[in-house]
Amino acid sequence: MELIITEKENAARRIAEILSDGAATAERENGVNVYRWGTKRCMGLSGHVVGVDFPPEYADWRDVEPAELVEADVVKSATQENIVATLRKLARRADEATIATDYDREGELIGKEAYELIREETDVPVDRVRFSSITDREVREAFANPDEIDFDLAAAGEARQVIDLVWGAALTRFLSLSARQLGDDFISVGRVQSPTLKLIVDREREIQAFDPEDYWEIFGDLQGDDAAFEAQYFYDDDGSEAERVWDEATADSVYEDLAALDAATVTSVRKRTRTDAPPEPFNTTAFISAAGSLGYSAQRAMSLAEELYTAGYMTYPRTDNTVYPEDLEPDELLDEFVGSRAFGEDAESLLEQDEIAPTEGDEETTDHPPIHPTGELPPRGELDDDEWEIYELVVRRFFATVAEPAKWAHLRVVAEAAGHSLKANGKRLLEPGYHAVYPYSSASENVVPAVSEGDSLSMSDVTLEAKQTQPPRRYGQSRLIKKMEEFGLGTKSTRHNTIEKLYDRGYIEGDPPRPTTLAEAVVEAAEEFADRIVSEEMTAQMEADMSAIASGEATLDAVTTESREMLERVFEELADSREEVGDYLQESLKADKTLGPCPECGEDLLVRRSRQGSYFVGCDGFPECRFTLPLPSTGEPQVLDERCDDHGLNHVKMLAGRDTFVHGCPRCEAEKADETDDEVIGACPECGADHDGELAIKRLRSGSRLVGCTRYPDCEYSLPLPRNGDIVVGEDRCEEHDLPEISIVDDEDDDDPWELGCPICNYAEYQARNAIDDLEDLNGIGGATAEKLAAVGIDEPADLRSVEPDEIAANVQGVSASQIEDWQAELAD
Repeated sequence: MELIITEKENAARRIAEILSDGAATAERENGVNVYRWGTKRCMGLSGHVVGVDFPPEYADWRDVEPAELVEADVVKSATQENIVATLRKLARRADEATIATDYDREGELIGKEAYELIREETDVPVDRVRFSSITDREVREAFANPDEIDFDLAAAGEARQVIDLVWGAALTRFLSLSARQLGDDFISVGRVQSPTLKLIVDREREIQAFDPEDYWEIFGDLQGDDAAFEAQYFYDDDGSEAERVWDEATADSVYEDLAALDAATVTSVRKRTRTDAPPEPFNTTAFISAAGSLGYSAQRAMSLAEELYTAGYMTYPRTDNTVYPEDLEPDELLDEFVGSRAFGEDAESLLEQDEIAPTEGDEETTDHPPIHPTGELPPRGELDDDEWEIYELVVRRFFATVAEPAKWAHLRVVAEAAGHSLKANGKRLLEPGYHAVYPYSSASENVVPAVSEGDSLSMSDVTLEAKQTQPPRRYGQSRLIKKMEEFGLGTKSTRHNTIEKLYDRGYIEGDPPRPTTLAEAVVEAAEEFADRIVSEEMTAQMEADMSAIASGEATLDAVTTESREMLERVFEELADSREEVGDYLQESLKADKTLGPCPECGEDLLVRRSRQGSYFVGCDGFPECRFTLPLPSTGEPQVLDERCDDHGLNHVKMLAGRDTFVHGCPRCEAEKADETDDEVIGACPECGADHDGELAIKRLRSGSRLVGCTRYPDCEYSLPLPRNGDIVVGEDRCEEHDLPEISIVDDEDDDDPWELGCPICNYAEYQARNAIDDLEDLNGIGGATAEKLAAVGIDEPADLRSVEPDEIAANVQGVSASQIEDWQAELAD
């Protein structure tokens, strides 16, 4: 029996389909799909099924000094025991084995881990196959020409694992213990994560330190025989043209001169034609940037790309290469799209070119080609909207790289009036070239009509615009990845994951990412007490060392030993600063949760968390002062910059995914509830008959509103009401429940109120409308995603409740751990 091992379950399914000509059947062993045809068996791992960690005696953070981890042993253990058990069982029955994991550093390490598990059971031959796309041709060619595992490349991946574990665990424990931040609120530090965070914090410092300067710009409308166009005043500034006037008096003088005139004379007309070259092929960074312009985060873009790769529709998405391989025949690949409804006409037009010569970038590597479509076209209904949009982006980028250049006609007109110069620059697309097949790059025109030197043009609508210089922009995710690449932080395979970790750990928020107060505190503490933690030079050197391992120029032991020595020097710097570091971080963490003064004692009011996990506002003077305010039960609170004029407290926002909302000032919400009388609307359906309980519209101090029983807490019957809008109780009553019809009115002029009707009927309709009977009732799950989940044993919503999000995400392409957590929260609701 031949055992074939892939990196993930869906890759196993795809490869089994190809090699068996569709005859493979799936069997379940230990909850793992094993594909069977003839004497062959194919199973997928879940990425790394073996992890590195410290021995158990190092597990207790309080009993082990963080510095002890610098020299601690690192051991390997199974992280996916059912998959490991299945692999071992199949290995014992195998006569040969083939590793078919992804072809990169991480994939080689995953393959080596599988190889070692096999070797513990048997000494049968183990081959390695490599491919850049999971297509029929490439997979069959790879299996016809097997190779050996590249143990040097795998060792480079293993070195990264060990170094990241030791650095991350030791420094995370040191900072967390120093700041007394344990449990879910620990302070995370990472070898790549922390220098990346410093890039974001440094940019925020530039923005905050920016001092804007005033300047003025002057515009006027010029009218020729054919059309009007806008021209801008400019002047000579030491040989260069300048449009910004930095002196207000000068700007006013020029404006008055021009506004007093009604004509300008053309003094210069210059025409030229410019060639606009097509873009180079996609590497990972360029792909993420292009996907970012369509609104996709780096993590989401890569997740979708990996899904399309596994399905056989595009090549491997982790590559630095920007030069197509010599054996790629562009005309043959284009021919695959002829006849396609979405791409057929464009493919035909490209094939009609006199010559098809792809563009080339500066990076040429031998592992994977640039990202491009494989020529296997998915039926439109097989992909969801996001998958299709990314697939079309990849197809059209390939089209663009084999298209002809665009040609532009540029026209520059200069006119003078009262000794002042005005200019207008027009451009018109003569030949669309690659723009005809690649709509993601700008092809907008700015038409300036034809005029001649000496022409007199009428001038009107002269305007003087006061402006200010703007601070530098925050890095968007794609720009941040380019900066990480520039500084040697991480690899093409890990950079998007690093950014996602910064979001998950509360260090950045928004898009483009902005650092939180905690992030700024961690970076400042590192800079003050041990700047190697956030040094991009140190991290880039380690990345270079790991590349040296991959090329055989260094060894795993040598590089990890050097890394531990470097970390030891960091702890020497930190040795005498633990208390200072802790105080600094505690103050910063407190500032991030501070709302304002306590009305009873003057100490700070802070966002706190109860032992049950709920949030509330409590006084920093506790236990002497026991003043508290409630917060909504939905979401995680975030303190905003906006401050209440009445109470001097910062407003609070509740982060709850799609249901995020601004709670406002907690004191205002509590006082509104205290000042609002309950409005009785009818009998309680649960206790009205026996105990005279009544239903009333209530406003809670947490800001929520509901219809609840007046006998609470003896009777807990309640129905939710919308948080915002005025509640209007109508005169019509429900025949079934004898309760009044309720409306929600936004303001006095609202002529289209939200008709809730009877609160009992409305809630029953809401529950029916939002009932989750199958997977596709959950937000974001369509037919394709439901099939992927079913392949790993998730057939119905109940199956999702108890799964580990990271484990499922590692095994299902296109599904992230955060999505699974959202579905679990939706089920909990």
